[in-house]
Amino acid sequence: MNHQESLTAYLAAFVGELVQSGVTDVVVSPGSRSTPLALMMAEHPGLRVHIQIDERSAGFFALGIAKASRKTVALLCTSGTAAANYFPAVVEANISRVPLLVLTADRPHELRDVGAPQAIDQIHLYGNHVKWFVEMALPEATTEIIRYAETVCARAIATTQMSPAGPVHLNFPFREPLIPLLDNPELFEKYRRPKGSIKIRTGELTLPQSEFERLAQEWSADAKGVIVCGPIDHPDFADAVITLSEKLQFPILADPLSQLRSGQHNKNVMIDTYDTFLRNAMAKDFLTPNIVIRFGAMPVSKALTIFLKENSEATHYVIDGGGGWRDPNAITSEMIYCDEALLCKAVLPIVAGRQDSDYLIDWTGLNEITKQHLARVNDETKLSEAKLFYRLAEMLPENATVFVGNSMPIRDLDSFFHNNEKNIRVMANRGANGIDGVVSTALGAAIVHQPFYLILGDLTLFHDLNGLIASKMHKIPFNVIVINNNGGGIFSFLPQSNHPKHFELLFGTPADLDFSHAVKMYGGEYANVEDWDHLAGALVDNREGAGLHVYEITTNRDSNLKEHRDLWKNVSQEIEKWLQGKAL
Repeated sequence: MNHQESLTAYLAAFVGELVQSGVTDVVVSPGSRSTPLALMMAEHPGLRVHIQIDERSAGFFALGIAKASRKTVALLCTSGTAAANYFPAVVEANISRVPLLVLTADRPHELRDVGAPQAIDQIHLYGNHVKWFVEMALPEATTEIIRYAETVCARAIATTQMSPAGPVHLNFPFREPLIPLLDNPELFEKYRRPKGSIKIRTGELTLPQSEFERLAQEWSADAKGVIVCGPIDHPDFADAVITLSEKLQFPILADPLSQLRSGQHNKNVMIDTYDTFLRNAMAKDFLTPNIVIRFGAMPVSKALTIFLKENSEATHYVIDGGGGWRDPNAITSEMIYCDEALLCKAVLPIVAGRQDSDYLIDWTGLNEITKQHLARVNDETKLSEAKLFYRLAEMLPENATVFVGNSMPIRDLDSFFHNNEKNIRVMANRGANGIDGVVSTALGAAIVHQPFYLILGDLTLFHDLNGLIASKMHKIPFNVIVINNNGGGIFSFLPQSNHPKHFELLFGTPADLDFSHAVKMYGGEYANVEDWDHLAGALVDNREGAGLHVYEITTNRDSNLKEHRDLWKNVSQEIEKWLQGKAL
């Protein structure tokens, strides 16, 4: 066989196995050295190929598809710095446990480290940020190498999905000519092994029955327990943990990314304003727990994190179905590696139930008082960052997905997006907690879920502005609410704000951007929101509308800081009155 025939056989086997192993979406960044794989992927009828011109944006776009679909997505680029531009998305996929298969084309070995153009060292390029790296063999059409290509592909996809899910990197050296032979209508069947794909079976992490019995006994022995649900995306988790909570009468402190605040499930045990009332010292002393059961990643709320750290004497159980180590404060008593929903279901039949709990009543009482006084934000007639998230559930349609940017938006979501009956899925990039790639990640997720809404700050939008082209290229319906406070609003809440001399230069960073021009460039519709009725009406009018719609809300950083502090102060005063009444 000549070179092109070997190249064709090798890659047909690999791409065929890609589809057989369940991959349906690939994101391709255009380039020359990746031509063989790109052409082969485009030729396969079982793959949807999404083109993203900029590699940095493409990486996050693939991340978004994988995050939303809970399926492995393949990501392909050419050699050189193109591969380096995938790095931020690879890091996010690793920490967020998102299955991503990164395929980088490379110069063949004889063109490395000799001054060849577009050649960098791509071996272990992503270091420990990937679960597995393979420097692929050069293409051959021998039986052994065809089997090798299929096996590595199947193994790589399985590795991306095994708990904890995450990225895998395969590096493909290709010699020229780079054009495979695509004229055979049975191309992908021709090179498959007679026995078909290798099957890789995995299971859920579990515990011996004796361990479930021990946990049930320990959790039944003390009524002063809380369940903390941080960011978690497990289809069977919500019903399982709520049922366990009701039987134990332990309150659930539900992070907005736990998927517990929205939906038709019972919320009698759900606490959604802890980020506000756990700022009060009297409330924290009153609510001291003996048991903490934590599921998911670390919660968004700093107030909650501090509360957990201050109660390090409690017995802390961390349940992690991915077998990681989510314990930045080093307060965990037991690290339990077991599927989260499986554990709840296994413990439920053997745990001793309670009819009621004064401790739960105290949590729900404080929650209701806090919620009543936070409702004052709804009286604000001016455009307000807090009020946006307070009214969000009301304005969004049923079955909406909302993606929230980092810094202030995710924190305001935590504080003001309360329990509701709508089926709203909430997403964010909370792995590395960065503002990069948010637009592109959200657009990838919008391919999977509709209707879709992205809420982010002006700096986060600017940081990934070129990602908006995906909406135009792939005709993705996409609604963006940008909160423009002309700079880094979160820094006003941090100690840096107490040092005004260099604050605006180093942290405020006002950019004075007019986003309407960029929205027009990407073929979208732009609206500068005038008032709340304008925003609510626009969101209703465009629920079924295709294309890009950007709604800009202009706010003031100083006013936003004052509004938050006034709310926290007023709530704190009311909480203390209530607690003093309890003590009488």
